[in-house]
Amino acid sequence: MALSGPVRQAPLVMQVSEQFRRLIEAGTWPVGAKIPGENQLAGELGVSRGTVREALRSLSLTGLLEPRVGDGTYVRATNEISGVLVRDDLSATLEHVLDTRAGLEGAAARLAAGNHTQRGLAAMEAALEARSAAHEAGDLDGYVTADMAFHRGVVEASGNPLLLRLYDAVAEVLTASIHDTATIPEDPRIRDAHYGLVAAIREGDPETAAQASYALIDSVKRSVSE
Repeated sequence: MALSGPVRQAPLVMQVSEQFRRLIEAGTWPVGAKIPGENQLAGELGVSRGTVREALRSLSLTGLLEPRVGDGTYVRATNEISGVLVRDDLSATLEHVLDTRAGLEGAAARLAAGNHTQRGLAAMEAALEARSAAHEAGDLDGYVTADMAFHRGVVEASGNPLLLRLYDAVAEVLTASIHDTATIPEDPRIRDAHYGLVAAIREGDPETAAQASYALIDSVKRSVSE
């Protein structure tokens, strides 16, 4: 079927908005950073300040940006799903986030038990080694980064690209929960639960793997509440 009719160019505001979105996704404008002012952006792009203002406003409505009166505009999230979660007052507690993690990661662990590869197992084990090394060095940021890599590795090992995409979409909220619960020295129950999860996935038993994943989150909950 042949196409007919004129090809319409996207409105300028949409074009500028998409450029800003790419800067956020690429990390050029990282989460938490203050972005350049409207005048500077307008000059760099060769567009009016009004166009820049409308483009920024559209990204603020999706939760990617946060305007602060008298201060400037800051990056709040890298995608719309995380943007909605951090923009709206959902009255979500740490327990709510941990329960959400349990659901996502439990489903991933169940699938990973049947779909994992040696490469996937090696990636999880490497993340655990990096996590342990950071713990021994007292490097909390490195510890959190390695821990997040481990949990993402479990989801990736599930072999379900949609589950991985969903996990990545809420990664900022999940990482924040790890920051909120991570301590050095860590509770030995949490350390053991991580190794138990890998062992269950390696054994290839979906039910045991899912239970191990839930047990890991339960160990975090108990550590926080004590």
